[in-house]
Amino acid sequence: MERWEAGPGVFQKRCHRMVQIWASQSQVPPPPVLNESPSPNASASPLTEPHEIRLYPRSPCHLHGLWQPPRDATALSTPEEVLSGTADVSGAFAFLHPCSAAFPLTLTSLASSFRGRHMPVLSTFSGSSCREGFSVGGGGRLLSSMAETVGNLCRKMHGGEGFDTLTLDLFSRAPSPAPCSYSKPAKRPRVDGAVTMGKDEDRQNPFDFLSEEILFLILDSLESEPLSKKSFSLVCRSFYTAESCHRRELTPLRSGLLPAALARYPSVEKVDLSLCPTVTDTVLFSVGNCLRSSLRSIDLSRSKGFSHAGIESVVENCANLVEMNLSNATDLSDAAAAAIGRARNLERLWLARCKLVTDMGIGCIAVGCQKLKLLCLKWCLGISDLGVALVAVKCKQLRNLNLSFTLVTGAGLEVVLQLPYLEDLALVGCLCIDDGSLLSLKQECKSLQVLNLSNSQPINHAGLSSLLNITVGLRQLNMAYCCMVTHSLTSSFRKLAKLQSVKLDGCEVTTAGLKTIANACVSLTELSLRKCSGVTDDGLSSIVMKNKGLTNLDITCCGNITDLSLANITSSCTSLITLQMESCTLVSKEGFRLIGQHCHLLEHLDLTDNELDDEGLKALSGCHKLSILKIGICFKISDEGLIHIAKNCPKLRELDLYRSAGIKDAGIRAIAHGCPQLQITNLAYCTWITDASLRALSKCSDLNTLEIRGCPQVSSAGVVAIAVGCPKLTKLDIKKCYYVNDGAMLILARFSRNLHQINLSYCSITNVGLLALASVGCLQNMTILHLKGLTPNGLAAALLACGGLTKVKLNSSFKPLIPRPLLEHVEERGCVFQWIDKPFQVPFSSLVQETCT
Repeated sequence: MERWEAGPGVFQKRCHRMVQIWASQSQVPPPPVLNESPSPNASASPLTEPHEIRLYPRSPCHLHGLWQPPRDATALSTPEEVLSGTADVSGAFAFLHPCSAAFPLTLTSLASSFRGRHMPVLSTFSGSSCREGFSVGGGGRLLSSMAETVGNLCRKMHGGEGFDTLTLDLFSRAPSPAPCSYSKPAKRPRVDGAVTMGKDEDRQNPFDFLSEEILFLILDSLESEPLSKKSFSLVCRSFYTAESCHRRELTPLRSGLLPAALARYPSVEKVDLSLCPTVTDTVLFSVGNCLRSSLRSIDLSRSKGFSHAGIESVVENCANLVEMNLSNATDLSDAAAAAIGRARNLERLWLARCKLVTDMGIGCIAVGCQKLKLLCLKWCLGISDLGVALVAVKCKQLRNLNLSFTLVTGAGLEVVLQLPYLEDLALVGCLCIDDGSLLSLKQECKSLQVLNLSNSQPINHAGLSSLLNITVGLRQLNMAYCCMVTHSLTSSFRKLAKLQSVKLDGCEVTTAGLKTIANACVSLTELSLRKCSGVTDDGLSSIVMKNKGLTNLDITCCGNITDLSLANITSSCTSLITLQMESCTLVSKEGFRLIGQHCHLLEHLDLTDNELDDEGLKALSGCHKLSILKIGICFKISDEGLIHIAKNCPKLRELDLYRSAGIKDAGIRAIAHGCPQLQITNLAYCTWITDASLRALSKCSDLNTLEIRGCPQVSSAGVVAIAVGCPKLTKLDIKKCYYVNDGAMLILARFSRNLHQINLSYCSITNVGLLALASVGCLQNMTILHLKGLTPNGLAAALLACGGLTKVKLNSSFKPLIPRPLLEHVEERGCVFQWIDKPFQVPFSSLVQETCT
């Protein structure tokens, strides 16, 4: 090994000191030595000629405290020197006990100090049994990024707790496991001035024996865990290469990250730039040049800054392009459409809100892209019957066509219905289509399966009946906010024998109309009567009793239904998966008991604003497969009922308790313990919630959305716990959490690197906290109203530092105080400002204190 400058005597004393420190802080004997073989020159006692030095800190923060050299060790370094990389640590060693989430960070700090030095073996213990780890960097190069990998592997292999013991063996004379394929052979310890080479120095990396197919299967299983895939790629060069070849999709947050990503991932098939607020033609040039043959899909649906030149570059270089999404590109004109027309293999195209594209541009697309199967022209106001007719004549393979909010009339619709393979047609808000144009339709469209006529105000019974008579193969029909549903539709619905889904949201219905649907359609699996006026127990019961295969039922705001409807629903539709019945206030606890007794397959249940109590929650806990439960504005529920849900619904992923004022910390602790897969939680205006609830929720590592606005008892300590324990957090609302300050923002910026959206209104945050938060690269949406210590200069600095912002809500009082050029610069990067003129609301606690005084 590299020469130990302090000499063997000091080394022995250091070992004695470390064992004494361990004995003073640990009540268990040290685990056995891994990978250790007797040395010819070593004595029986490990304290006289040790091969390893072991530290057993009870937490990562104790590492510095344990690193105490003996008094005569003049050549030994301090912990600060070791961790900063300025000390000679050629013979240093650490034996760590991971005890908290900060362990990978500590390991990273330690590892970075050993960069390029001898650190050959990494092994693990689990209780009394030992498990061999893997060599980290031949020749002892433990990169700081590898430390993160080790930490992730630790947590995965031992249920999130990490390895019981992690060994970094620098002195053992036993052979080390083979280093990774990209590293040099590990150096052996120097004995008496000579270098002794082990017999297994040239042993191959065992990971090299894994075929590419096996590595790809492993990566497929990690598809939903991006952090795990990142850790996988950092294990060794072969894993890095495999991950680079396996990735098929890129979704960068900023276009500036794209060149490096394209160089690393040459086999990408889909590039999603919808999260990049600004994408220039230069970026599209690089995409076209780097992904010539592999690119099949590109998404620019929420990006700006590019022109027809960039699109032309992508189309010309990527001959295999089959999918392109240009929605919301309001600056694109017919020149861009002409460029798209050169994509001969294009099959799916979205042009929603491309308002400058006219019939001429659509004609170019129709002539050039005759393989189109999906075309979205929603809100393309420059397109008329001429353009639609060209599409229908040239693109005979069209299966999905969206003409919502266009100026198409009955003449254009007649040509469209002649498409031989058309399956899905959307005519939302087409005000130029009326009864007269529909009555003239003669050509049947037997292939059509999905028809969306929502918000089509000019269409009445006569026109609707005419249209339904020529589309007898329909499986899904959406008539939301359309004509009144009465018995006059009887003959039309009788012809729809294959109908499975009916949506009548916002329509005025009659009992006779519902009975007509019940008698004509007996194969329904989905029924939506959201906000329908006129729904009664008699009408609803007639449908559910005839359609026992219903899986999705939405009766939101049907305020006239009672327990009678619930009795018929639960007895007939036992296969319900989704039941939404918000604001059905006439349903009593007996109705909720019936749901729990009969609907055991329920996964999504919405009971917001109902007379639900703890007895009802106890009954609903019988729905063991619940994954989404919304019980906001239920003032009669308390922790007692929530505890029953926690005990019996372990698959719960989303919980909405908005303004359920009876919920306290005990209920949230039970949920956090019983539902570890929780991802979305809404505790807004649950005023009894404290930091104890947030500490409990921090154990739910999959939590990504947390709303705690209006929880005045929550402080920075609770937010810190969430930041440390929930690394997947993407959305956080802490509005009116008055005791959250800069300390929480500093920790949030350090640990919540995936944060996309945050609401900081009325918090005690100053310039320091906002600037710290601006360092989060993923942050895109911020609401900053009435922050206690925010100044115009601090706000300006934060806006400049946060380069990924797409939307910011600010108080209008800041607008004249921030330089106009700065605002224009931020807007050019793709950020939209929303100026709110809202007076400051005095906290309720302050009003109470003033009243008492």
